[in-house]
Amino acid sequence: MLKITLPDGSVRQFKSAVSGADIAASIGAGLAKAAVAVRVNGDLWDLGRTIQENSKLEILTRDSEDGLELLRHDAAHILAEAVKELWPDTQVTIGPAIENGFYYDFARDEAFTDADLEAIEARMQKIVDRDESIKREIWDRDEAAEFFRGIGETYKAEIIESISLDEDLTLYRQGDFIDLCRGPHLPSTGMLGKAFKLTHVSGAYWRGDSNNEMLQRIYGTAWANDKQLRQYLHMLEEAEKRDHRRLGRIMNLFHFQEEAPGAIFWHPKGWSLFQSLIGYMREMQNSAGYQEINTPEVMSRSLWEASGHVETFGNNMYTTQTADGRQYAIKPMNCPGHVQVFKQGIKSYRDLPIRLAEFGKCHRYEPSGALHGMMRVRAFTQDDAHVFCTAEQITEESIAICDLILNIYKDFGFNDVRIKFADRPEVRVGEDAVWDQAENALIKALEITNLKYTHNPGEGAFYGPKLEFVLRDAIGRDWQCGTLQVDLNMPGRLGATYVAEDGDKYFPVMLHRAIFGSLERFIGILIEHHAGNLPLWLAPMQVKVLTITSDADDYAMEVVQKLRQLGIRAEADLRNEKISYKVREHSVAKIPVQLAVGSREVENRSVAIRRIGSKKQEFMSLENAVSALSLEINRRGGKP
Repeated sequence: MLKITLPDGSVRQFKSAVSGADIAASIGAGLAKAAVAVRVNGDLWDLGRTIQENSKLEILTRDSEDGLELLRHDAAHILAEAVKELWPDTQVTIGPAIENGFYYDFARDEAFTDADLEAIEARMQKIVDRDESIKREIWDRDEAAEFFRGIGETYKAEIIESISLDEDLTLYRQGDFIDLCRGPHLPSTGMLGKAFKLTHVSGAYWRGDSNNEMLQRIYGTAWANDKQLRQYLHMLEEAEKRDHRRLGRIMNLFHFQEEAPGAIFWHPKGWSLFQSLIGYMREMQNSAGYQEINTPEVMSRSLWEASGHVETFGNNMYTTQTADGRQYAIKPMNCPGHVQVFKQGIKSYRDLPIRLAEFGKCHRYEPSGALHGMMRVRAFTQDDAHVFCTAEQITEESIAICDLILNIYKDFGFNDVRIKFADRPEVRVGEDAVWDQAENALIKALEITNLKYTHNPGEGAFYGPKLEFVLRDAIGRDWQCGTLQVDLNMPGRLGATYVAEDGDKYFPVMLHRAIFGSLERFIGILIEHHAGNLPLWLAPMQVKVLTITSDADDYAMEVVQKLRQLGIRAEADLRNEKISYKVREHSVAKIPVQLAVGSREVENRSVAIRRIGSKKQEFMSLENAVSALSLEINRRGGKP
């Protein structure tokens, strides 16, 4: 008898070999209809693939995470089939599932147009209607390469020749279309459904190498049902409205230009916002016992070799050689510099923990195609900190850091924060025993604080495991910002020690901590999260005083002066324009509070208060209005 063990521990027995589809049907008709694939002993299989031996099995439905990825993978294959039917001479190359969707790269002389995308999407829907069976076939490697060359698919032949000889070569056939793929796939094209949409076309180099030919990449999104698709398309519309690059221009905060790719030109209002973040973080760090330092941006390459950065991060570093032959690097991160500060003078166990913080300017080379406004840059400022402590202090310090990070995010309106535990990557420094100790310390801190987390395998830094703090914004997007990393390697590599109670020298543990991550990127996230309507305490221009008549000019300037005396960022608009025009203009510029003053306000020494997004006016005495605004700002928008 063949025994199949299900996730709940129950066992089903079958007289002979059985498919995943048969097992789902034996459990119930509803599950059989919802099933899209199975996981057999940890590996994803097609529903129709035969199971020959006792196995652990999980049935995946279209609503599961793996099931949704499978739908997107099939959507990519149906996209390729549609393109081949419409333009048979087009070559298909690679088409994976990606976050929220899929893409496929094509080699075609003519550029795909928006009209082409509509035609392709219509043909994809017909392929779904045809409900073609999808069959897995195992081919001989050489025969498969010869077959694809014979039908003009030279890219596929090249991929096949790069596949290991000891690996099964699988092709999947649907209708008249056949493609190279490891699988698994849906049983038929009809199971995909029609909750998909093609979104746009971009260029992509073959195998991501700029020395290779340029292909055309068609992107799409696919979901388990129409409701999810509509929600995602709505999110895309909202994301376009909230795009920080567009709002940055409207709010006159910053700009980019070709002479400095991946770097930001800050305008006065944008720089005011930047400095507000630094001032806020400086206040929070000082309260938490951090000492602020500053380290050089250019340091000898030998330091980065000793730290391990050149070996693991060298391709992303900017380096230079001076006339005397010495080699230097512009720092891509602050860690080695902080170790140098720690090393100055003898440190005792009584001195630990030592918490060093820096708003350090860093530079990393990112490919031009990867740059994206403030979200992906080459020059950025980290709110970086490193805690040097003993092994016994790791848990206590990690708990304090987690509390600090989560409290700070609340101040900025981020209440939905996900934590991911990322363990050792393939490329790393240090012994496995050291990694075991570091990973266990982080998990222990999470367990003590009862913080929920998910596992992100293999995504730790090259020098240690980490916690990743992921913010979910107002329209449901996730942004990884904060990190906490336990490093038992770098202090030893760079010769940092402390004298323990027994009189011997030991290497300290080094906790790497960032909260904003990159100030530039965090500002971009803030702008999009709030759609430019930043909280009053954070807004680069907090109050605009608008005159209704020129008789109120002197009084308007008096109001501005009183606001500024309390540290409130305020300006007057004395232009000879209608008040409705001024209100509209400053609302578009996202000024949170507008104070209108005319003859009546001058006489009563009052102001008419308008808040962005509200059509109501509130009339208050000047003294009460200034006091209320100051209190609101100092409490950071009502934070208790």
